Amino acid sequence: MFITQALAATAAQPNASGAAGVFPPFDTATFSSQLFWLAITFGLLYYMLSKVALPRVSEILEARSARIASDLEAANAARKAADDAGAAYEKSLADAKAGAQKSVQDLRDKLTAETDAKRKALEADLNAKLAAAESQIAATKAQAMGNVSAIAADAASAIVRQLTGRDADRKLVEDAVKAG
Repeated sequence: MFITQALAATAAQPNASGAAGVFPPFDTATFSSQLFWLAITFGLLYYMLSKVALPRVSEILEARSARIASDLEAANAARKAADDAGAAYEKSLADAKAGAQKSVQDLRDKLTAETDAKRKALEADLNAKLAAAESQIAATKAQAMGNVSAIAADAASAIVRQLTGRDADRKLVEDAVKAG
């Protein structure tokens, strides 16, 4: 109807440039029909949006929200799994360090015991050799001291022979050497 009225108004003024007429939305003669068509158009638009477009937007928002929630749950589960794996790794690393330290300490104790046993055996062997050497030295010294007396007696006899020209009494010389 609006279009027919606008066509009728232009047909009535064929040479008018449109300056003389009123702008159609502000024409009070057609105002009631414009409000009627506005209400029908708004009602149809509201009905279409509420029945078609808004439910689809709502479904999309709910799907996104569900996807975000599931992604957050998966991320939390992955973080928890990573934390658990890290804790297990730290525990196994600590256990391995403790085991290595225990092995090293056991090996050190074993080597110390073996070294002490070898040292004691070597000390005992050296002490036995030292005792044998000391007894041999004592025997050699005693034998040498016995020979010293005889050598001293021979030397004293030779000195007396040189000085006096005659042999000294062997028994007197040995007694003098023993006396000292």
